Amino acid sequence: MIDLRSDTVTTPSPAMKAFMLECPVGDDVFGEDPTVTRLESLAASMFGMEAALFCPSGTMTNQIAIKAHTQPGEEVICDELSHVYQYEGGGIAFNALCATKLLKGNMGLLKACQIEEAINNPLDVHKPKTTLVSLENTSNRGGGSCYEMDDLNQIADCCRSNHLKLHLDGARLFNALVAKKQQPCEYGKIFDSISICLSKGLGAPVGSLLLGTGKFITQSRRIRKVLGGGMRQAGIMAGAALYALENNVERLAIDHQHAGKVAEALRRKDFVKEVVNPQTNIVLFKVSHTTNAAEVVNALKQQGVLCLSINRNTVRMVTHLDLSAAMISDTIEAINKLYI
Repeated sequence: MIDLRSDTVTTPSPAMKAFMLECPVGDDVFGEDPTVTRLESLAASMFGMEAALFCPSGTMTNQIAIKAHTQPGEEVICDELSHVYQYEGGGIAFNALCATKLLKGNMGLLKACQIEEAINNPLDVHKPKTTLVSLENTSNRGGGSCYEMDDLNQIADCCRSNHLKLHLDGARLFNALVAKKQQPCEYGKIFDSISICLSKGLGAPVGSLLLGTGKFITQSRRIRKVLGGGMRQAGIMAGAALYALENNVERLAIDHQHAGKVAEALRRKDFVKEVVNPQTNIVLFKVSHTTNAAEVVNALKQQGVLCLSINRNTVRMVTHLDLSAAMISDTIEAINKLYI
């Protein structure tokens, strides 16, 4: 089967496995795993931030950041499509005990003017105090859409002038960096905290990093422990993440090219109503009124191609480093054969 359900399905390459086995390990809860320390130092320096924390998942890094930036009863602003709201099990309410204000952005992306209008008056005791803005780049439910640096800088200015913290869910941030030709250090100047995932397009089997100031990461380390995220000999997993950062970033452009080819094939089909132009490695398409997303997903499965329906009318396909050019050609051939 050709698996386009998500870039989370990637598996470690032989070279990555060999690198993992050679990495020295220690007890990371004691701060004694040299490979974890090396990974955290590398990531922090890439983004020009003081420190980093290695965690099992992006959900954990996001939830730690939200908890660290807020107090119970306060409010978090995010887009209605954002991962922190849609896919983290109500963690903002469960972990941080905070309210959420959802904004309707453009393909998951917000503007500074929207955020400015959404901030509660801090003197109004009837409303929760707005303290945090969380952005997502790229936007998963937005079809891999990416922020422009001008928009991010305007949002950062808005947050600073209103004394708000700014967090980035950068699960697919490296896709955005490659697509927009941006530099990691630009992000380190804008955000108070950044979460980056290593187990999607970069191909590591597990792990995410949370970046911020030294004080923030010290606080986050305590929250990680409370959430059960303290790991012992984590260097083997950190080794995979190191390999991913050092070898698999620039090649993300190939995934973006593959997504563009798949999107072009879909545009030629009668059962496809609309294809969202892919900026990175996610292809979203809406089906016509004569069918539904589940039917299309099942038909493609019969052709040997796996993908996901994200609602009744929309199908998602995600390209990644485990898909060869030949597999993309086979996927396009399967699409061409499909008549619904």
